[in-house]
Amino acid sequence: MPKPELTSDIVLDALRDIEDPEIGTNIVDLGLIYDVTIDKDRAVSVKMTTTTRFCPASAFLADAVKTRVESLEGVPRSTVELVYEPVWSPEMAELFSLGSVAK
Repeated sequence: MPKPELTSDIVLDALRDIEDPEIGTNIVDLGLIYDVTIDKDRAVSVKMTTTTRFCPASAFLADAVKTRVESLEGVPRSTVELVYEPVWSPEMAELFSLGSVAK
């Protein structure tokens, strides 16, 4: 039986279930997800940031992303990397909502 399709858009849609606990907006629309890569074995790598380098929710958010990605059918494993370049700014959320951020 063929595995269901898996694309970065599917991963991003799943990550919309995760809200930043301090802001109350999902992490995708906030512009916190910088990159989603899917390898030939369907393992998913996510590069993300937080609103500040010293965000107290960093570990919670990274764990939530890993758990949510691995809940997708056919994903054997995932890695989540917290990065702080470029530094997040509120404009990133605005750009994402306008569709200007590449997925």
